[in-house]
Amino acid sequence: MGIANAPYQAKSGDKMIKDEAVSLLRRRIKPDEYEIIRQLWIDHSKAEDARDIPGLMETLTEDCVYVYPQTGERWEGHEGATRFYTDLLTAVPDIHFDLQNIVIGPQGVYEEARATGIPVTAWLGKPAGEPIDFMISIYFPWDPEKKKFQGERMYIMNLDEKFSV
Repeated sequence: MGIANAPYQAKSGDKMIKDEAVSLLRRRIKPDEYEIIRQLWIDHSKAEDARDIPGLMETLTEDCVYVYPQTGERWEGHEGATRFYTDLLTAVPDIHFDLQNIVIGPQGVYEEARATGIPVTAWLGKPAGEPIDFMISIYFPWDPEKKKFQGERMYIMNLDEKFSV
């Protein structure tokens, strides 16, 4: 089980999690791999902006995992990721992510963004019609063999108590 699929309720001292983290830390980056990761993140972001779900799936491993660690909600595989994006884009069709920070390395991509929009249906505890404006930190774990992202680990801040850290 890779770190992208690791249980999120694990205790900080859990040896498996520590071993995975040390393994990730020891990854070395090659200039060509950096460019591949960077370009795939750009492709992913463009597909998201275009609401192109098949384009998004092209950037993800078949066994990808989308998760909100704060709540434990998970979506697994392309079927789950498609459901995640369909639900998100149906509920908040005008959602916009304004990139604030980004780090790209051999472990994947980490980004911080400001998300805004107006849900047309209830979403993450917010009623339809109430504007949303929150910060989100997203980790895209990298699979160096498949050369794709293993999903997204998304931490939402300032939405409501459900997502408090």
